[in-house]
Amino acid sequence: MTTRSHPVPRFGKTAVAILESLYQHRLLSTRQIHRLHAPATRIQGSQRTLARLRQAQLTDAVQLPGRMRLWYLTDRGLDAVEAIPNRVETRRKQIPRDHAAGPLQQHTLAVNDVGIAFVEAARTRGDDCGPLAWRHEIAHPIGRPSGRRRSEQLIADAVLTYQLNQPAETSFHYRFVELDRANRATNDLARRLARYAHLYHHTVTPDQASVPVAGWTLLYPIFPGLLVVLAGEARHRLERRRQTVLDLCRQDPDLAATPQVRLSICLLDDLTTHGPFAPICRTPDDLDQPVDWLNNPNPLADSGGAS
Repeated sequence: MTTRSHPVPRFGKTAVAILESLYQHRLLSTRQIHRLHAPATRIQGSQRTLARLRQAQLTDAVQLPGRMRLWYLTDRGLDAVEAIPNRVETRRKQIPRDHAAGPLQQHTLAVNDVGIAFVEAARTRGDDCGPLAWRHEIAHPIGRPSGRRRSEQLIADAVLTYQLNQPAETSFHYRFVELDRANRATNDLARRLARYAHLYHHTVTPDQASVPVAGWTLLYPIFPGLLVVLAGEARHRLERRRQTVLDLCRQDPDLAATPQVRLSICLLDDLTTHGPFAPICRTPDDLDQPVDWLNNPNPLADSGGAS
C-alpha cells in the first residue's frame, strides 16, 4: 500500500520553509526564494538547496530566457508539505509544467513580488510579515446579482497580513491585493474594484444564528484595505492608467457610498524599488497627494491602529 506522506527529515529548516513557500505561492523564481529565505547569504547557497530538493523529486523548474528558473512543487513535494502540521495554506494547487512556463506565470510572480516587498520592509523595520503572510486567490461570496440565479464570488488576487510593531502598540493591517498587468480596459478594472463595495455590504446568516451579519466579518477582524498594484506597461502608461482608474472609482456610486473600502493604487516598480512605506500610492480622496500603503503622506510618521 502506498502513502501520500513523504516526510523530509533529511532537509534542514530552510529547505522545508522553501517547500512551504512553494506550496502556498505556487511559483517562485530562484531570486524570489533567496530573498524570502536566505537574504543574508550568497545566492549560490539557495541554488544548492533548490538543486537538492529537485534531486529528491520534491520540486521542479522551468528555465526562462536569461537563465532565470521558476520553481514549483511536484506531486511528491505537495504530499511532503501536506505532512507538515499546522501549515498556513491548506488548499492543494498543482502547477503543471506547461502552466509554469505559460502566460499566467508573470501574474503569479508579480503577486509574489508584492508580498516580498512587504517581507523586506518588515525585516528592515522590525515588524512581522513573513514568507507566508499572503495567500493567493481568496474567494469571497458577494451575493446574487439582480435577475440572476447564481451567487457571485469576488476572488482577490491575494490577501496580505502585516503586523506593525511600534513602541507604544502593536497593530495588524490587512490588504486585499489586486495585481493588474494592463491586460483589461480601465473601466473593467474600475468595475472590478467597485465589487469590493458589494463584498462589504453582503450579509449571511451563520449556522445557528438568527440575525444576518456581514460575510466578511467571518473571515477578518476588520475590513481589509484594497491595494491595487499596476504592472506590465511603460511607466507613463501606468501612471495615466492609475489616474483614469482613480477618476472612475471616485465617480462610482457603490464606492462613494462605501468609504469603508479604502482604496490605494501604486506601481509595482515603485513598490519593489522603494518599499510600501514610501509615498508611492494614490487614493481617490486626493489624486495629487502621494501616500504610503497606510495612507500616510509622511513616510517617516508612525501610523497606529488596525486597518
